[in-house]
Amino acid sequence: MTSPEAIFHDPRSVPLRRRIPVRFAVGAARLLAHQHPRRIRIVLEGLRRGARPAELGETQAAREAVVAVSLACAGREGCLPRSLATTLLCRLHGQWPTWCVGARRLAPFGAHAWVEAEGVPVGEGHPPDYFRPLFTVPCAPGSFSRESVIHEAQSDR
Repeated sequence: MTSPEAIFHDPRSVPLRRRIPVRFAVGAARLLAHQHPRRIRIVLEGLRRGARPAELGETQAAREAVVAVSLACAGREGCLPRSLATTLLCRLHGQWPTWCVGARRLAPFGAHAWVEAEGVPVGEGHPPDYFRPLFTVPCAPGSFSRESVIHEAQSDR
């Protein structure tokens, strides 16, 4: 049995200049979503190199753009391509949110994929401990940090 679901889908709400990279990220995410989980993880671990940790507001804006542009990512069943597209879009802007795959903590079992920024699930509408992560792809160790950028700027003087 299916239940009706109202989905926000308004691609024109995203300016054309921003819509093009969003569509690119969604297309790449949909291709990646059909791969084996191990391959997805390997690809994401390669892409995260050199990115700085994502900020909550920017990650939320990326997720909202993905949902507005892609009907497949907007639905309840679109969590994997939505989370991948959000991650890829953030990466296009030099950031990396933590990409998570897990399951609901309480019965019935329900697998889910989401992104986190600053330790907070982005746009999920559930308490932070509602899902238990099975594996994550966080920002790479030694990636850009505000302190390393400040240190490099001071050493250039």
